[in-house]
Amino acid sequence: MSGAEASVRAVRAYIRSRGRTPATLIDRYAAVFGLAMIVAVLGRPLSGLLTGLAGPIDPVRAGAGAALLALAVAGFLAAARAAGPVLLPASDASWLLLSPLNRRHLLGRTARALSVVALVAGVLLGVGLLAVLGAPDQLVWRLLGALVLGVSVTAGGMALAVLGQVSQSWQVWLTGAVAALLVLAVVAVSGQLRTVAAIAASAPLTALAAAASGAAVLSALLVRQAWTSLDRIPTRTLANASTRAGHVASATVSLDPGALTWIAEDNRWRARRLGSRRWPSLPAPFALAWHDWRRLARTPGRLAAVAATTALPAVLAQAGGPPAALGVAVLAGALAVASMGTSGARRDADNPALARLIGVGRRPALAARAVLPALLGGVWAATALTALTLALTPSTLSALPEAVPAATTATGAAGFSATATATGAATGAATGTVTMAGAGGWWALGLLAGPALAAAALRMARRAPVDHSMPTIDTPGGSIPTGPLFWAATGPDLALLGCLPTAMALLTQPAALAPFIAAQAIMGVVVLAGYVWRTGQVT
Repeated sequence: MSGAEASVRAVRAYIRSRGRTPATLIDRYAAVFGLAMIVAVLGRPLSGLLTGLAGPIDPVRAGAGAALLALAVAGFLAAARAAGPVLLPASDASWLLLSPLNRRHLLGRTARALSVVALVAGVLLGVGLLAVLGAPDQLVWRLLGALVLGVSVTAGGMALAVLGQVSQSWQVWLTGAVAALLVLAVVAVSGQLRTVAAIAASAPLTALAAAASGAAVLSALLVRQAWTSLDRIPTRTLANASTRAGHVASATVSLDPGALTWIAEDNRWRARRLGSRRWPSLPAPFALAWHDWRRLARTPGRLAAVAATTALPAVLAQAGGPPAALGVAVLAGALAVASMGTSGARRDADNPALARLIGVGRRPALAARAVLPALLGGVWAATALTALTLALTPSTLSALPEAVPAATTATGAAGFSATATATGAATGAATGTVTMAGAGGWWALGLLAGPALAAAALRMARRAPVDHSMPTIDTPGGSIPTGPLFWAATGPDLALLGCLPTAMALLTQPAALAPFIAAQAIMGVVVLAGYVWRTGQVT
């Protein structure tokens, strides 16, 4: 053991001796016993899941699955870059980071934690890769190869994120990797990689072993480079990452996730210099809500990313997602997008005295602030449902209402418009294509859900912090605190109530959408009007 490493351990041992009580043998036994119980409980379901992966996979689902995997890896890299990923606890960042201790050994604990995170993510990625490509033979060896590939990708990606903290040139490589993964996802969705996926699924074990070995060697080189570069990470970079981690930890311990959004928003605008423009001549309520529109217009990149996410429900449908998952994806995505336009309502709820000084009533202010989230959520839901219907294939046709039976013609403003004959339907089923004339009334369902989504987004923006004094629910799996549950359900409950006709249409697969469109139009207006009227009462 080197002297530098021994000094770091001595300092940490001294800090532990003056801090919390060290773990006893009973504590270690409880941890090992809990881990063994988790393995015993999850062992049989995991073995059944892996056994079910044996056999070939539908090429259409393989393309969509590959796109989802590429998006997952891109999200992993983006999260690693946003987190740091190398950071220290607040106390270590304040006292030990500026000390003469060896920085590489000081950051060794963080590096080991990042290795565990990369290992877990790699195992999940490997299982997902096997689920996408399938295992026509030799399930055990193909599973082992997929796990090696998955761990190599996540470990190499984590090392690349660590190197991005060292120099800007590595940051460019990390950005390029994320962009390449996004392009790969788009290409996979378009169906251009079906041949490649089929070849990879039926590749011999020697080719799989060669690919896994190459990925492992490249990943090991990146990991070694990242380890040797730990002592060259700038102090300012480590301090900023540690500060963000402290904020996240505080919000997590206090179970107040709303604080994270405030931190992210304040960090975004603090270092920016914004130009000043003349305030438009609008009526008082709309002039009050204008800054939400201006704030959204200042983030064109975020708007482009939001527009790209409208294809996710269609990708999920191609991957074989059930109707319930598609409904959750559409409504949850639309609610998240609608929440982007509720910053003003959140500030009014946090500082009601300032909101009263503006001189605009609560109800007119809420009604004006509801326009932007209604437009965002409704347009996103309409676009997502339109993409969902345009991406229909025979393997995903059951996820939405069926086309009109063969040898019939049905055209209506409320439903799908399809013209098919018995021969044409048989040919379409054989060639893997479905001829459909437009998206019918699905876009109207999504657009009419906008008012209900706006009410839910405003309710989420104005909710109070988590109430930890609420009682707990005793279950066989342990006690469940009701405070976080009520906090998490505040907002989504109103979205589910207001978008119930759309949700029922996605679940029941009706032949005609006209009743659902009418019900959604009425329900959306009633929910928004009721929320504005009730919340706007003076208390």
